[in-house]
Amino acid sequence: MFVVLSVLLAVLAVIAPHRIATLCLLTAATTILAFACLRAYRDARRMKKDVGKVNIVADFIANDTVASLVTTRDGTVTLQNAAATRMFKNDDNVTLANVLSGTFASPQAILYRLQSRATVTGTAHEDIVTKTGHMRIGVHDIGQGGLVWRIDQIPDRTPPRQPQEGQQLPMVMVGRTDAILFMNDAARRLVGGRVKSLDRMFTRLPLLPGTQAEITTADGPQKALVAEIQAGAGRRAIYLLPPPDVLQTGEQGWQAFHDLPVPMIKVAPDGAVQSFNKMAKTLVGVNLSETAHLSDLMEGLGRSITDWLNDTLAGRKVQKSEFLRLRREDKEVFVQVVLNPINEDGNPALIAVMHDATELKSLEAKFVQSQKMQAIGQLAGGVAHDFNNLLTAISGHCDLLLLRHDQGDSDYGDLVQISQNANRAAALVGQLLAFSRKQTLRPETLDMRDTLADLTHLLNRLVGEKVTLTLSHDPVLQPIRADKRQLEQVLMNLVVNARDAMPEGGEIRIVTESITLKDPLLRDQVSVPPGQYVTVKVIDEGSGIAPDKRDKVFQPFFTTKRTGEGTGLGLSTAYGIVKQSGGFIFVDSIVGKGTTFALYFPVLDLPATVQPAAAAKSLPQRAQTEDGVILLVEDEAPVRAFASRALRLRGYTVLEADCAEAALKTLEDASLSIDVFVTDVVMPGMDGPSWVREALKVRPDVRVVFVSGYAEDSLAEAQTKIPNSVFLPKPFSLSELTDTVGQQLH
Repeated sequence: MFVVLSVLLAVLAVIAPHRIATLCLLTAATTILAFACLRAYRDARRMKKDVGKVNIVADFIANDTVASLVTTRDGTVTLQNAAATRMFKNDDNVTLANVLSGTFASPQAILYRLQSRATVTGTAHEDIVTKTGHMRIGVHDIGQGGLVWRIDQIPDRTPPRQPQEGQQLPMVMVGRTDAILFMNDAARRLVGGRVKSLDRMFTRLPLLPGTQAEITTADGPQKALVAEIQAGAGRRAIYLLPPPDVLQTGEQGWQAFHDLPVPMIKVAPDGAVQSFNKMAKTLVGVNLSETAHLSDLMEGLGRSITDWLNDTLAGRKVQKSEFLRLRREDKEVFVQVVLNPINEDGNPALIAVMHDATELKSLEAKFVQSQKMQAIGQLAGGVAHDFNNLLTAISGHCDLLLLRHDQGDSDYGDLVQISQNANRAAALVGQLLAFSRKQTLRPETLDMRDTLADLTHLLNRLVGEKVTLTLSHDPVLQPIRADKRQLEQVLMNLVVNARDAMPEGGEIRIVTESITLKDPLLRDQVSVPPGQYVTVKVIDEGSGIAPDKRDKVFQPFFTTKRTGEGTGLGLSTAYGIVKQSGGFIFVDSIVGKGTTFALYFPVLDLPATVQPAAAAKSLPQRAQTEDGVILLVEDEAPVRAFASRALRLRGYTVLEADCAEAALKTLEDASLSIDVFVTDVVMPGMDGPSWVREALKVRPDVRVVFVSGYAEDSLAEAQTKIPNSVFLPKPFSLSELTDTVGQQLH
């Protein structure tokens, strides 16, 4: 291509009318031709180098006893040694995946994984369990020459920490579907051969680690103590130990289990530790010694350890295993413990077989939290719907009364108090909705510096004279998308909590920063994905939060304040608003030194249309009258009565219906001219969006106002399919209703 371009420039130079143009074109042609020659020379050298590299590899693997193959990057085999030909009996120019398809299932995924790692690090290898035994596959990247693969059959081996051969325990490696991937020699001798699945080996499934199970062996059914350890990639190694009742004293008894890969502790009937193995010491930690008591090592049983031991010795076990928390100061560890009674020379004892259940309890905690969120969400949604209807009627009729009373009237102050307390009740319902992430948000593009600048005056009034509030901003702070009013509520809640934690005074620092996460941030059972974030930290020098209470601070109604000083909804509200905005909130605290709340908000990537925040509620003003016909559909009679009177006071003609079916019946009169539908979303029978879609088939130009005590996102999908529609959340004031209808008309 470069040669053709240089020739074309040379031809243009010949026919160019000016000498300067001719000289420029000849210079450009010469430069391009020289670049083309240099590139051709470099490509030739690289090709020669790659060919030389492939030749070196071919000479190296020719006499290798390990099967070796050279492939292109798309997997086509271009070269293989004699060992590979003998192992796979194939010709060249086939893909490596086809070569290995007869050895194990789905080789494409394994080869792709190895090739991806080799592209980054230059080399990679992996051990695979096949139907014929263990196989090690290694790959080396040789640049443009392709990839060198070495496939080696290795002898069967057991996982690490295997006891001495004389003490070898039966072991099977099991996959996710209970398929047996590998059996050691002891397991094959016990069962009488190779079996493919657990149901062929055990008479009853599922297996519970630490309990006895019945095995189908060549000599008939036998019992064994089951121990299990995780082996990665969804696999687990199952060891079969002799039942506890056959343990003998001496070197061949309990001491023979010292090197087993299963944590085991022998305890006396009173709970005193008599002996333990290496794995138990690693799991339990430094507290485990022969002078310790079982109650000093673990907790969370719900009753005394002594009663648990006595019930086990007496055969009164309620359940086979118990989940307990280890008393470790360095980290939180949960164990599943199974007690097995034994008898040594007439002396009763117990063997506690333990299984690390930390990951299981972590998943359980996440599930319980999600269930709790769902339950609270359902409760809050139902409460919000009913309460918002009641509050709409209360505040609405209060607004109607305020229209008939001037400020000098003796009843005016009482009516204002009713209105303000109704708004406070609405805010309390909003807090429940915020925690369950079902609150209606009005997101807009925000700069945290501007938001905090607008809020600083109010925050300074909140903290008082004893506390100093300082702000520190990142000079380059990117915009985020959030509801400004709700975000201000979050910051106020955090600052008020920080103030209350410092009754003697101190400093509260608010620090903003732009950060980039290259890897996921894992903490508090949450994974923050990589990307750009704006962080806001609220740091105090207060009393701090105790470790046992730190995980509960975001739960609704949990508070460390005295009765009457806090509702327990502040932090739960902050949590819900941040999560609903797509962000994350974390807490770090040291008792006696202070607490830090860190908020993570994803940076706004694409420009978004700025939506103004919802207008603050104000006392109703006397408005000018207007014309228009409104069809009001509301199943709650008090709400319908208030909305109807409010719209008529504005001058509109209002037609009322208590259900969707009645509204459609009214619209059968073709002579009626309707300007706006005002309808509740959730009603008995046909809901709001359904009847509106039906009505718009005949009256497509009518505009719609949806009102609801539920969050807007429950309507979002249906509303997008209805043109010229807006949403007005309950409770709404008289002015909000009339202004919304007026905007739809105009």
